[in-house]
Amino acid sequence: MTIAEVCKRCNVTPDTLRYYERVGLIPHVRRTAGGIRDYAETDVNWVTFIRHMRSAGLPVSALARYVSLFRKGDASLGERKDILVRQRALLAKRLETLRSVLEKLDAKIATYEERCAVWERTHLRNGEGKK
Repeated sequence: MTIAEVCKRCNVTPDTLRYYERVGLIPHVRRTAGGIRDYAETDVNWVTFIRHMRSAGLPVSALARYVSLFRKGDASLGERKDILVRQRALLAKRLETLRSVLEKLDAKIATYEERCAVWERTHLRNGEGKK
């Protein structure tokens, strides 16, 4: 699969894909005899995983550590799980904070909706606001 095809499927730029490869986030990308990248489905899976983990806030350094552990095989299962468990806990905390902020925004919006309705009734009754 070409770099353009992977970029389209994973919604990343070629520069991002090359960066992931350069810093070791995509374990092994095959090359053609001419040196052109030839991505496999497993590479696409890695890119998808990386994008999800980056969206969840996992730093590139932690992802690089995860990939390094992955290359060690099953002996590193526990460490890999620990990385993901820690990130999940951080994400859960962030989600809790976002839910709290969302509740406050909803309350503020409800207040404005109420105040706007009162203002419109008052001003339309008095003949104001008509064009």
